Amino acid sequence: MSEDSAAVVAGVDGSEHSRRALEWALHAARSLGAPLTVAHVRPDALQLGSARIASLGPAPEIPDTVVDALAAEVGPRAEGLDVRYASLDGSVVDALVGAAAGAQLLVIGSRGRGGFKSLLLGSTGRALAASAPCPLVVVPHEARAASLDTGAEAGRVLLGLHPDETPDEVVDFAFRTARRRGVALEVVTAYPVPPSPALLIGAPAPAMQIPPPLPDETNELADTTGRHQEERLRPFAERYPDVEVSRAVTPADAAGRLVEDSKEAGLVVVGRHRRHRVETLLVGSVAHAVLHHASCPVAIVPPAPQP
Repeated sequence: MSEDSAAVVAGVDGSEHSRRALEWALHAARSLGAPLTVAHVRPDALQLGSARIASLGPAPEIPDTVVDALAAEVGPRAEGLDVRYASLDGSVVDALVGAAAGAQLLVIGSRGRGGFKSLLLGSTGRALAASAPCPLVVVPHEARAASLDTGAEAGRVLLGLHPDETPDEVVDFAFRTARRRGVALEVVTAYPVPPSPALLIGAPAPAMQIPPPLPDETNELADTTGRHQEERLRPFAERYPDVEVSRAVTPADAAGRLVEDSKEAGLVVVGRHRRHRVETLLVGSVAHAVLHHASCPVAIVPPAPQP
């Protein structure tokens, strides 16, 4: 399936969080010129009831009231957009992973109907961040997001970049998104800072203690990181010359800078780790932090499948 014809998939459950995600997905599908699939995984009780009815012989299918209600809401506002509705069975995560196969984006809310209100990211979001086959966009709940716009009015795109580890797919996604929206791209990279001796409690011997970094050493780390960042971005800047790029290096961890800057941004883009030896997909500490605390939608971009 070509990218131009691939769908934007919105995972919904009827909650206000998923309605916000659906609104964002509508804007994204229109911006991409892509069809929109509104996907609802039926509750376990409804799946079981349908299976029991089917086992007794031909009978009318139990309606999916969530899909019916959302179709009534979305239809008048689709404005010629190709919108499809899918009522799915199975576990929520597995069903949405299947629905997103070949999609451009999978869009979900930060929390669903279940879980505690204090949680900033639900279990479905955490699982999909590690397993979605396409870029996953998690739209935060209303208390954390000022806007659902997906164009220039929403603010710049932020990219968390590790020059040696971030896959090309992540960087390209950030550049393409910034170009499509007509906004600037801010790239944030962290450089390591040795801990202060005051943080080392009960060091076994003076030889094991780490001296505090000197100002010149810190400046050298920042300069070296900045050069690596620039080299990593150069081919993408040449590929997308119309994207305005600002670069930032920050000590220790990029997550805090990304979370802070997300207050005035439209999208944060971070990568997902490749498979480990235990055949699991991991979400790194930066992605974990921004998923839980960013004020704008967050895109988790998977690496290309390995042969």
